[in-house]
Amino acid sequence: MPVYEYIGRTAGGKTVKGVLDVDNVRALKSALRREKVFLTEYKETSAKGKGGGKVKGGVAQRSGSRDVDLQEMLTRISPMDIAEMTRQLATLVRAGVPLVDSMTAIVEQTENPKLKRVLSAVRTDLNEGTSFFKALANHPKVFGSTYVNMVRAGESSGTLEIVLSRLADFTESQVQLRNRVIGALTYPVIMLIISILIVAAMMILVVPKITIMFEDLGAEMPLITRVLIFVSDLLSTWWPALLLLGFGAATAFQRWRTSEEGAPKWDRFLLKVPVLGDLVRKIAIARFSRTLSTLLSSGVPLLTAMEIVENVVANRVLSAVLGEARVAIREGDTISGPLKRSEEFPPMVVHMVAIGERSGELENMLKNVSESYENQVDSRVAALTSILEPIMIVGMGILVAFLVAAILLPMMKLTSSVGG
Repeated sequence: MPVYEYIGRTAGGKTVKGVLDVDNVRALKSALRREKVFLTEYKETSAKGKGGGKVKGGVAQRSGSRDVDLQEMLTRISPMDIAEMTRQLATLVRAGVPLVDSMTAIVEQTENPKLKRVLSAVRTDLNEGTSFFKALANHPKVFGSTYVNMVRAGESSGTLEIVLSRLADFTESQVQLRNRVIGALTYPVIMLIISILIVAAMMILVVPKITIMFEDLGAEMPLITRVLIFVSDLLSTWWPALLLLGFGAATAFQRWRTSEEGAPKWDRFLLKVPVLGDLVRKIAIARFSRTLSTLLSSGVPLLTAMEIVENVVANRVLSAVLGEARVAIREGDTISGPLKRSEEFPPMVVHMVAIGERSGELENMLKNVSESYENQVDSRVAALTSILEPIMIVGMGILVAFLVAAILLPMMKLTSSVGG
């Protein structure tokens, strides 16, 4: 069934936009007429945003038209959108609503146009006889391998509603963990940026004028003032070159950090940085244990689950350890053995995984590990934030004292010489 993006006007003159999947344009007009909306523009499209030319006022627009929907370009599908959609779908399926009808209800109430288009395409595939996980796998940028494999396991075991509920919980927990970390670091980062801008403005705008005044008076300037003037001249004269140099250095570093050679080295360096390395490791372990627990609880085979979690930890060093563990499991070894030999995972994690393997309660043990480490991440981030604030205040105080001393010392010296 075709998918149409449309723009129309209500009887009150308000512009409305949306997405509908109907048989043809006539059906689109009829559906909008029932909603008392007059169709002014429409475009047949697919889930990937490709489709036929836009029709405006009954006249087809040429391909490559400059009429761009800026709002849709800025709209993105967030993890919380996926989590809310998944929870609603789980509720409908648990209530006994057929999957296609459930998807119809979800499509109709989804407000995000991009997600609505993707879900419409998924529903079309379901109507054509495609399995649910294959329909989702056609949109890898929206539904990752973790999501698709869990749905596949739920379909094959007949527990789709349970798997969808676990997926919603898992997605929400990951978003909350990320938001807690970002939220705790937002204030210190904003303060640092404001401080840098204020100091740069003083160096470029204020200090040069004071320098001219000192030179006109013929005052002998102390070392601290000469250092301040040198930095000010450097910033005010060469700021375009310094800006380009900084941008080039940042770009080169980013390319090296994401390269096959540089990524493992950078990830290993992060793990060894005092304080920060411990936080990075805890976040990775929380993601690993939460994801693996959710996958195994949903019926995903262990080897497939291990392959998925290799990409979840977002650290090449730890990912390589999990890859070695997957190979060892295929050869008959346990999970805890490779983790212990790597010395990259804390002993507590190794022991709990080993106990879970022996007792057959690996999913519950991993869940306990994830909850423990997520709590540790929360407390560590809160502690770091409380430490960062006084450090930044002290740093700003030292910088302000340097600026005041560099400006006032020659003034005091000049005043004393005039008085003498």
